[in-house]
Amino acid sequence: MLGMWRGRRKLLVASLALLFIPALTWLYLSVGSFQVKPLPLSPLEAQSSMAVGRRGEQKSLELRVRAVEEENHALRRDLSRTPRSSPARHPNSDHHGNQTRNHSEEGTGDNEGQKSAAVVGNRSDCVQQPMVDKCETIHVAIVCAGYNASRDVVTLVKSVLFHRRNPLHFHFITDSIAQQILSSLFHTWMVPAVKVDFYDADELKSEVSWIPNKHYSGIYGLMKLVLTKTLPSDLQRVIVLDTDITFATDIAELWAVFHKFKGQQVLGLVENQSDWYLGNLWKNHRPWPALGRGFNTGVILLLLDRLRKLRWEQMWRLTAERELMSMLSTSLADQDIFNAVIKQNPFLIHQLPCFWNVQLSDHTRSEKCYKDVSDLKVIHWNSPKKLRVKNKHVEFFRNLYLTFLEYDGNLLRRELFGCPSEADHNSENLQKTLSQLDEDDPCYEFRRERFTVHRTHLYFLHYEYEPSTDNTDVTLVAQLSMDRLQMLEAICKHWEGPISLALYLSDAEAQQFLRYAQGSEVLMSRGNVGYHIVYKEGQFYPVNLLRNVAMRHVNTPFMFLSDIDFLPMYGLYEYLRKSVLQLDMTSAKKALVVPAFETLRYRLSYPKSKAELLSQLDMGTLFTFRYHVWTKGHAPTNFAKWRTATTPYRVQWEADFEPYVMVRRDSPEYDRRFVGFGWNKVAHIMELDAQVTYFLSTCINCLLNFSVNFISVL
Repeated sequence: MLGMWRGRRKLLVASLALLFIPALTWLYLSVGSFQVKPLPLSPLEAQSSMAVGRRGEQKSLELRVRAVEEENHALRRDLSRTPRSSPARHPNSDHHGNQTRNHSEEGTGDNEGQKSAAVVGNRSDCVQQPMVDKCETIHVAIVCAGYNASRDVVTLVKSVLFHRRNPLHFHFITDSIAQQILSSLFHTWMVPAVKVDFYDADELKSEVSWIPNKHYSGIYGLMKLVLTKTLPSDLQRVIVLDTDITFATDIAELWAVFHKFKGQQVLGLVENQSDWYLGNLWKNHRPWPALGRGFNTGVILLLLDRLRKLRWEQMWRLTAERELMSMLSTSLADQDIFNAVIKQNPFLIHQLPCFWNVQLSDHTRSEKCYKDVSDLKVIHWNSPKKLRVKNKHVEFFRNLYLTFLEYDGNLLRRELFGCPSEADHNSENLQKTLSQLDEDDPCYEFRRERFTVHRTHLYFLHYEYEPSTDNTDVTLVAQLSMDRLQMLEAICKHWEGPISLALYLSDAEAQQFLRYAQGSEVLMSRGNVGYHIVYKEGQFYPVNLLRNVAMRHVNTPFMFLSDIDFLPMYGLYEYLRKSVLQLDMTSAKKALVVPAFETLRYRLSYPKSKAELLSQLDMGTLFTFRYHVWTKGHAPTNFAKWRTATTPYRVQWEADFEPYVMVRRDSPEYDRRFVGFGWNKVAHIMELDAQVTYFLSTCINCLLNFSVNFISVL
């Protein structure tokens, strides 16, 4: 009986042991950092040799448990990799399942760094993330100055709008150029639930101009330091972004990180992923002081109300003054000063996971921020090389950037249903007008076109021109589409004066034009050509709207209204300026007609004088414009008189007259109801005749039309 009891007792002990070991393993995997330690009952037992043996067994058990942990970790990672579509996901797809994942020590914040290793490797799907209210407005601040930065901002804004689900309020700190471009763009973009405010960067220059800065961003690279003073005093928090940022997720996920700030944390930043602040990039490299690797300021979360209470203005100024005594200047603009302040006050920083600022400069540790496409949140092109930067996955990043670069911005005009927004009177009036149109009317699309608001990007390329002070300067005005790009270089060679062009392009075509222009020595050598992109929308070509856009951005007293198919005769620019004085066009309303001619030949020796032109007319290689199809259009120019004229002469207006003229800048605009081909100039000349005293014709210079396809079609 006793033996039977002993046998049962052994069986019971063995069963308990089999249950205890898996339970211990499960407990270790759950806690992660939990370590099994012997519980000494007395000091003597702790010093016994038996305890040494137990420690050895414990060490062996820990190694085995860690091996099991790694196997389970790899298995969970493989199971979590479900097939995914392109990173540029559909705007209406669900992003909340794609929460943050930490993959490296530089991707953990102050709180995250204290979590167990078992949690760091996993997705945070199982961790309850603070949710952003559906209709909560997200505030974004961006410093932008100049023409090129304005283009970069558009790509950044597109990526944000593509993923967003919340109302947005953009705060732009700009110079006068960027404000003109962006205010016009957002006004014509008409994106629902998006508000835009501008702050004059020129008024802030005195706040930071005393700081020597070697960075290519110049004085504007220091503007983020004064945001607490610049932005509205009742604004409590804001996300600050560089212009070379691309979002790959909903910005609300980043906004939600504010809820993780604790204590005196007021700055949310990602650790710098290069070795810059370690001071080992080259011999005698001496960076500004920083905490560890330092932090990158391409993406910043600012708790403005707390910063103001901490007297941020005084804090960064004192730090900058002290460091500049030995450093003499900043190398990375505001980033150097932010890091110096954090070095002295580490309690200010809340370290963001590094996927919130994947920095694509040369020789960075950015590859440690992600292991899968779904890990990407924010891509930062912070190298001066931009898209030419060296990176293992740069081709993928480049394609993602180009996707937003060429994405049709009109598709981002979508409503946020369920969120009340501020009344936009322009949008309301437009919708009211459109609702009054009869959709069953066969001409509905045609009637609707005159109310279409076309998204417009002014000064797509750098523009720099100051008109002459003698009030005689003239700007050539024209409009074109993608199939007429080849005319630009020739026009620039024939006309040395300022030019204002409106281009009707899609987003993708605008990028093709940019590459074409940047690859042309002729176009890049001209700073006095204003290129204004009017983005395609609808089925009609808004010819007169394009002309009006080009006319509105003429900054000279006079403008020469031409078409893109015409080449001005060499010297026409100077001739027209002299005519302003000779004909006293500043004091009286007059229109100077420039006679137009055409050729049916692809190749022609351009006439260098009136005598050569008359010779080619007599030989039949040149004709008066539209001689074969519409003589009424230019007959009032009186070409027979022009052949022998030695001085400008009076031209009498007649019905269907559509000459090319030089007029004052305050002349009436074209009637935008005319779209496509036909009668658009006729109506404008008729209105000019009603307002202008009289028409005059030049006696020497002319235009020559090379639109062979246009002629052959008719």
